Amino acid sequence: MTKVRTLHRVATIQRARDLRRNDTDAEARLWNVLRARRLGGWRWKRQAPWGPYFLDFLSVEARLVVEVDGWQHVEQVDYDERRTRYIERSGLRVLRFWNHDVLTNCDGVCVSILNACDGERGDAG
Repeated sequence: MTKVRTLHRVATIQRARDLRRNDTDAEARLWNVLRARRLGGWRWKRQAPWGPYFLDFLSVEARLVVEVDGWQHVEQVDYDERRTRYIERSGLRVLRFWNHDVLTNCDGVCVSILNACDGERGDAG
C-alpha cells in the first residue's frame, strides 16, 4: 500500500509541475501579481493539489481559491459546480475569473481578490 501512495504522490507532483510549466497567458499574468506576497502580503501557491483537483491559485492563509477559466468552461458548468462544492466543503472560498478579465482588467481582478482576502495583511513577511 505504501508503494501505491508513493507512486500517486510522485504522479501528483509531476502533474502539478506540468500544469505550472504550461500555464495560460492569463494564469501567468495573475501569478506574476500573486507570487512572492506581492498582493497585499498574502502567500499563494499555484496548481496546488487538493483532493482529486488542482487549484489554479490557493491562499491557505486567506482560505481562498482563485480559478482562471477559459472558454472550455462554458461547456463544463456542471463539472465546475461539483468541483466548487467539493472545494467549499473543505472550508475554502472560490473566486472564478475568465481569462479575458485577467488579461484586460488585471487591476480589477486583483482588487476583487484582495477584497476577498479581507484586505492587506499587517503581518506580511
